[in-house]
Amino acid sequence: MIYSGFFMHHAHSVGFFRSRWRGEAVAGTLFWRDMMFVGSFVNLLTGFAALMLVVQGTVLWLAALVHFACLPYNAFLMMALWRTPRCSQLMRWTSLIWLALMTLI
Repeated sequence: MIYSGFFMHHAHSVGFFRSRWRGEAVAGTLFWRDMMFVGSFVNLLTGFAALMLVVQGTVLWLAALVHFACLPYNAFLMMALWRTPRCSQLMRWTSLIWLALMTLI
């Protein structure tokens, strides 16, 4: 019983990724909430953390590792959006631009 919360949370996170990969998520939710708000916020946090590491004089490879840590998640969000059946062309191309910007920033 003690670990039931962990397994329920794990099942929810697997469901989160699975539903997006299968194209079952609403395109607007995936685009606006998951990508533009949450994804951008996480990218800004890791970018800030990487910048703080550089300012503190740590090795550059560690700062780069922190900066690019979100890249697999960003690519997942973009590919999941492209797989969503009701995704507009504008959303698709905007997500591609977003991925490029989040990789650079």
